[in-house]
Amino acid sequence: MFHFIHASDFHLDSPFRALSPSQAVRRRQESRELAARLSNCARQREAKLVLLSGDLFDSAEVYRETIETLARALGEMEVRVFIAPGNHDWYAPGSPYATESWPDNVHIFRTGEIESVEVPDLNCVVHGAAFTAPEQTQSLLTGFAVPADGCVHLMVLHADVNGAGGRYNSITNEEIAASGLTYLALGHVHAASGLQRVGGTAWAYPGCPEGRGFDELGEKGCYLGTVSDSGAVELEVLPLARRRYEIMETDVTGRDPQQAIEAVLPESTASDLYRILLTGETDERGVNLAALETALSDRFYALELRDLTRIREDVWARAGEDSLRGLFLRRLRAQLEKAGSEEERETISQAVRFGLAALDHRDMV
Repeated sequence: MFHFIHASDFHLDSPFRALSPSQAVRRRQESRELAARLSNCARQREAKLVLLSGDLFDSAEVYRETIETLARALGEMEVRVFIAPGNHDWYAPGSPYATESWPDNVHIFRTGEIESVEVPDLNCVVHGAAFTAPEQTQSLLTGFAVPADGCVHLMVLHADVNGAGGRYNSITNEEIAASGLTYLALGHVHAASGLQRVGGTAWAYPGCPEGRGFDELGEKGCYLGTVSDSGAVELEVLPLARRRYEIMETDVTGRDPQQAIEAVLPESTASDLYRILLTGETDERGVNLAALETALSDRFYALELRDLTRIREDVWARAGEDSLRGLFLRRLRAQLEKAGSEEERETISQAVRFGLAALDHRDMV
């Protein structure tokens, strides 16, 4: 029996464009710490192998400090590390994988042909291949099958299982089953898949170890894999993320918006990035997002508020008045009823609020 670490899709030096410039710099610095946290996990859990399934860098434009930090952390693991470059960090003569002096314990797959590396002390063979261009339109797994030699056969690969379009090494369930691998360690998909089995082969995506936007929510990490003496594979999630992205929804109907938000917040949010969606009904004034952000922003690393509330029916009731206000409401109500999308309805609702504020000589913030 032995343990291994499976991680992928670090996307080091991502731009974090949605954050302020200072926050983006800090997030890039924090992302570099992922490798050190991974190294600590490997030592603490006594992993014998580390499998890194590509897209460790977000692009070929990488800070030298980032490359050196990753190489140093991998060297400190003191176990065999295998890297299969992906579509963002594909292997080329000028890539970080070619220009950096990597530690002796790190093996980088450098071609589009599957290479096999024996690890005799574990009775194991690690297979892998690299993206050598931003796209890999032919499956790297086609025709591959392990020999019946009694060894544990692992593969590290950046791939898209049953991927539409076939641009990123699309592999099929049939190819996975025919491979005869003990475990296929995949990268590319940013959501953890959990342990999957096809035929006699187990496979998984660990997902990205740290979210970079509101399409990568919640806790993130890597897998600790265990290969039993019989060759069975089990996976355990190891959290790695320094910060989490979360989306939360709260109904403010008949309530003070700040109190409605605070009522559903977890105890600790200071390290995380939140998008809070305000729903329900309000009067014509809507929600003062600027005031809310000022009151709540120090509770979060970053906060984004969105007003998705509807205008209360009693506001529309005045559309029957024989007045400029009534005429305005009738025309906007007719447009609202014809609206073809939620975005169009939100725009019309905002127009109602601004228009009524103008009619009442109120500031609209």
